[in-house]
Amino acid sequence: MKNKFRNRTQIVRIKQIITDFYTFKSLKSVLYLFLILFSTASFAQIKFDDYFYNKTLRLDYYHTGNHEEDFYSFDELIEEPFWAGSKVNLIDKFNFGNYKFVVVDEASGNPIYSRTYSTLFAEWQTVDEAKETYKSFSETVVFPFPKNNVIVEFYGRDRQNNLVKIFEYKIDSSNYFIKKERPMKYETIQVLYNGDPANKVDVAFIPEGYTQEEMERFKEDCQKFAGYFFNASPFKENKNNFNIWAVLAPSKESGTDIPADNIWKNTLLNSNFYTFDLERYLMTSDNKTLRHVASNVPYDQIFIIVNSGKYGGGAIYNHYSVCVNNNIHEEYVFTHEFGHGFAFLADEYYTSDVAYNDFYDLSVEPLERNITTLVDFESKWKNMVNKETPIPTPAIKEYKDKVGAFEGGGYVAKGVYRPRQNCSMKSISIDNFCPVCKQTIQDMIDFYIK
Repeated sequence: MKNKFRNRTQIVRIKQIITDFYTFKSLKSVLYLFLILFSTASFAQIKFDDYFYNKTLRLDYYHTGNHEEDFYSFDELIEEPFWAGSKVNLIDKFNFGNYKFVVVDEASGNPIYSRTYSTLFAEWQTVDEAKETYKSFSETVVFPFPKNNVIVEFYGRDRQNNLVKIFEYKIDSSNYFIKKERPMKYETIQVLYNGDPANKVDVAFIPEGYTQEEMERFKEDCQKFAGYFFNASPFKENKNNFNIWAVLAPSKESGTDIPADNIWKNTLLNSNFYTFDLERYLMTSDNKTLRHVASNVPYDQIFIIVNSGKYGGGAIYNHYSVCVNNNIHEEYVFTHEFGHGFAFLADEYYTSDVAYNDFYDLSVEPLERNITTLVDFESKWKNMVNKETPIPTPAIKEYKDKVGAFEGGGYVAKGVYRPRQNCSMKSISIDNFCPVCKQTIQDMIDFYIK
């Protein structure tokens, strides 16, 4: 909220300066006005073609730490052939995610690209294992390939959710050690195409646990899941704003790992159930393979479809989402997980075996838009609540379909509140995103396509 407050203060200041101008009260104020307007205009005029080529630079690094500390180490730079992101909205406007990276033009010192994101490492920090050992995770940030030298700055959150700079890496854009080889090239198909990737949300479907003989089934599953995509609002109203691509990348064996059942499969992405010892949490730590495979198509979001009938899935904001292909609840899992991966929506359920320790600090307002601790409810959905609706809101029939603040969410029964009694981020229901979640998803779609 600091940026918003600063902007409101600046607007008030500008109004006063304009008044001073017409009454000849302050020459300094007039000069200050022009400085503000000039700096604002300069910031708004980041032109893609002035700073970037129409391809991607991928920066891989290692994120290492334990439950209370972390540090970064550089891995490698890789050139990828496509850039799918917006060429207009280059600076992230969302205060989402555990982390943020900023690409700074070295010559001018100005930020020219930024994105917020989350990681599997951040979740691991909240489990018991992180109290006993250090661990490293491979992570990636991608941005349009810079024409000139840049500095990539990495930020993490402190306990009050403020962003704190952790690491930076300087990049010579002409460095001949930027890798250009394509280690994992595969055939691709267009599942849904509506136009230029720069003006669409581009989703890459990646197969996991499909053998070469099962690639036709994967193609059928891509069509099935594309249908699921647009069964729920607000996705259904935005179908023309999406492209969906698929990479036909086979695995040696069919299925995925289920460690507790001693089932181990030789699959492309090395996925497994029981991530963080939570049975239904189906994820992969093989970030590099995943990124190599995804680079075959333009992508904003990665969705891994796992060839399994066991209930499960998962998602990390601006990292990847996962769903199984052969379960009675697969459509719900698909929609629910994309809510996490795409729009940084929080889980609204609170009676579960999720193995996190103090995932949300109840003295701080969560970053996710669809939950609140009521510490700063003004910054959340208070404007959507009817004046006659009490806050907190009792979970009774009278308020069944009303927007309020219902206790229970973020994996705990007390202290965290959700917008509605039920939502696709709470329970198994498909076309049931609450108004807060719908608006958040729509805002994210608009950011990608404009």
